[in-house]
Amino acid sequence: MAQQRSTTLNKNLIILHFTVFIWGFTSILGQLISISAVQLVWYRVLIAFVSLFFYFKFSKKAIIVTRKALLQFVFTGALVCGHWVLFFAAIKLSNVPVTLVCLSSITLFTSIFEPLINKTKISKLEVVSGLFIICGIALIFKFETQYTKGIICALASALLGSIFPIINSRQVKKYEAPIIAFYELIGAFIWASIYLFATNGYTSSMFLKPSDIGYLLVLGTVCTALAYVAGVSVMRELSAFKVALITNLEPVYGILLSFAFFGDMNKMTLGFWAGAVIILSTIFLFPVAQRRFSITK
Repeated sequence: MAQQRSTTLNKNLIILHFTVFIWGFTSILGQLISISAVQLVWYRVLIAFVSLFFYFKFSKKAIIVTRKALLQFVFTGALVCGHWVLFFAAIKLSNVPVTLVCLSSITLFTSIFEPLINKTKISKLEVVSGLFIICGIALIFKFETQYTKGIICALASALLGSIFPIINSRQVKKYEAPIIAFYELIGAFIWASIYLFATNGYTSSMFLKPSDIGYLLVLGTVCTALAYVAGVSVMRELSAFKVALITNLEPVYGILLSFAFFGDMNKMTLGFWAGAVIILSTIFLFPVAQRRFSITK
């Protein structure tokens, strides 16, 4: 039984790492697509939930949920929508490396919100790790002042991005991951549509260039529908904090891809790299410190 659980855990870790790599590629697509952040998210979630609809249709799987669950999924979709809109806005206001490193603060926010939402004890080790992350972000703020708006958007995106995985870690115990993803993506589409309507966003600027269509299809199917389902499914075995911790490999993948596509590394200051090293070192050393702390207790 213990060996079977270990095999399942390792399988979920592999799936999560692959998913995080796909998410790293999302930032590249966000910079390549020419439309605004809200319009981009609108197309993204539209393509994603339509893809999942056809998956359910051809697999003949039931997608019926209770009214209460449906409302929960739709309102969780608001968090998903806000997280992605702010993420792409941050990329357009700064660049991929700055956005992804600041997005690493999702670990800090998860360490705060997960105990509050699940009513568990706050880990001192997680709080200390969060303080190191704050120091890293402060360094980036100090030296990358031209990207202040982008940094603020990225931090706000991280805050929202820390909350809905905690909610999903509870929902996945009741519903299959594709069902959760389907209704939350519909919710995100509804909220993005309401925002566009309220701000007169349905303009000629929503017409897509040929290159945008291809990028959006990849973003909506592979990087959203497939990756979202995979990201939710692993929460049956992994805690929200562990998912957030591994998700912070996204900056590594994204920054390397950014260098390959755009050469962004040449534009960054020494202060940025000092802050990035502090943040990423904290993330990678956390599991080591956690193991040693548990042994000495």
